[in-house]
Amino acid sequence: MFTGIIQSAGTIAAIDAVDQGVRMRIQCPELAPSDWREGDSVAVSGCCLTALALDGEGFSADLSAETLARTSLGRLRPGDRVNLEPAMALGDRLGGHLVSGHVDGLAEVVDVRPIGESYRLRLRVPEPLARFMAEKGSVTLDGVSLTVNAVEAHEFEVNLIPHTWQVTTLGDLSVGDRVNLEIDLLARYLDRLLQQRGLT
Repeated sequence: MFTGIIQSAGTIAAIDAVDQGVRMRIQCPELAPSDWREGDSVAVSGCCLTALALDGEGFSADLSAETLARTSLGRLRPGDRVNLEPAMALGDRLGGHLVSGHVDGLAEVVDVRPIGESYRLRLRVPEPLARFMAEKGSVTLDGVSLTVNAVEAHEFEVNLIPHTWQVTTLGDLSVGDRVNLEIDLLARYLDRLLQQRGLT
């Protein structure tokens, strides 16, 4: 599990083809990955991956063809930045909201505008996921825990404070870009419960 509080933005150092996918090398010396254990989970722009080949400079992760096809990670190239968050430990402070690292779909940026010192992003979600967007609810974009400010049909808005804009990859976004979207866990389970009871 994760919290959606990004600890660092890493850099893609290499992407090599392997059987049925790729192996991605990510540089992040400020996170001291040599202190991790091989097999630990780490959220890479919101996708839960397994850390391999650890050293003081970074780690590697294997991405399946499914992950490459269904997330924004398949569009990455060497030199691109990614948001990183190692998995939380039991007892850690929960600063954002509970995040699984399982991407539900891709949201498309339809507007980016400054609001004072902050920035307002408007995004369009796939129709099946639109019902999970709720004003003042939680959403995860490229691994970042955010609050939904407004919802209209298949679009929603979030506000980014200057810190988030500067230290995560969300500050690099432009209209037309697509980001990894994870809906709130509570919304997912509530929807499933209501379906089973025939209430949706």
